[in-house]
Amino acid sequence: MKWGNFLDRFASFPVIDTNILTAGVSDTGSLKVQLSRWVKAKKLIQAKRGIYLLADKYRKTAVYEPYLASLLKRPSYISLEKALEYHGLIPEAVPVFTSLTTKRQGRFVSGAGTFVYRHIKKPLFWGYESVTVNGQTGFIASPEKALLDLFYLNGMKVSQAYLKELRLQNVGKIDPKRLEASAKRFKNPGMPCAAKAVGKYIDSYKDEEKTL
Repeated sequence: MKWGNFLDRFASFPVIDTNILTAGVSDTGSLKVQLSRWVKAKKLIQAKRGIYLLADKYRKTAVYEPYLASLLKRPSYISLEKALEYHGLIPEAVPVFTSLTTKRQGRFVSGAGTFVYRHIKKPLFWGYESVTVNGQTGFIASPEKALLDLFYLNGMKVSQAYLKELRLQNVGKIDPKRLEASAKRFKNPGMPCAAKAVGKYIDSYKDEEKTL
């Protein structure tokens, strides 16, 4: 396949899966060689084996990173600091897209970004919502689950000092009752304590806002 024909066919695709390319193709070996050449020529970006993106100057549709994250490893959902940023709960921009998966942990680094996957047990794989942008659907943890995932996976003892260091903001987006109920589902004695600490932080944060 010539580059011009390839571009005509896939310029509007945010992400290109080789399963689409190889459907009905008898000589897949030649196609893989051609794809490799286009990657070296920086016409294509290989996010992982079998997943490609057109280089920015050729792409007509912007890539929604949570959608790409969901394709690189299934099942998965974005959580931890990146989800906190998405919900506006922390002020910093987080460059790494960290997702949780019931599969093996992994890391994919390319021109499309850095995507990290951390393992979580199947009973804890919940608390996320689907978000669709430009027809691309990704999965992102709720504010409450993102916080709890962060505490649980990093083994943190949550204190008021730590929460201030985390610089939680827009705490009205966190539902304390939902947070406490979700914490109990972890079946870990430290999680309800962490939820209560967050609730205390929310109360003090709101009190400070009233005095301003």
